[in-house]
Amino acid sequence: MEDLSLHILDIAENSIDAGASLVRICLEEDTKGDMLNITIIDNGRGIDIETLRMVTDPFFTTKTVRRIGLGLPLLKQAAEECGGLFSIISEEGQGTTIAVSFILSHIDRKPLGDLASTLTTLIAGNPEVDYILEYKRDGYNYRLDTSWVRKELGDLPLNTPKVLELIREEIRSGLSP
Repeated sequence: MEDLSLHILDIAENSIDAGASLVRICLEEDTKGDMLNITIIDNGRGIDIETLRMVTDPFFTTKTVRRIGLGLPLLKQAAEECGGLFSIISEEGQGTTIAVSFILSHIDRKPLGDLASTLTTLIAGNPEVDYILEYKRDGYNYRLDTSWVRKELGDLPLNTPKVLELIREEIRSGLSP
């Protein structure tokens, strides 16, 4: 995967496949501490302990359409190559939390990518899911919660093209302090 937003997309899609009705994506850039932290939390089915032990093995997958699962192993590798860490915490029936950190200035750290397009892609394909995006950078805070947007829209679906464009622009603006 070329950028971190594609990893976020992959994890969020896994969350949705696991029955999540809420996916929370938290990004924190700490330029003084030289760290980028990404945390993705869902309220899906969670992962049993046996599967949890194997999720970072590239030759393991729970998907039936392919025999390898590269998403989490590649994300873990990307973090470790940049002096960062990867962790996954999950409990059956309680959801899953994936946390990844990177040294922000590391030459091999992948770029964040187009997070606004990533989130609008998720919304377009799964408008019934609520998404929370939290972005922090050196004291600046931004938050988008699709449940708030849904409440303001009333009967208008989140995946209406004009609404998606407005959400994309709102996120782009919010990620550019």
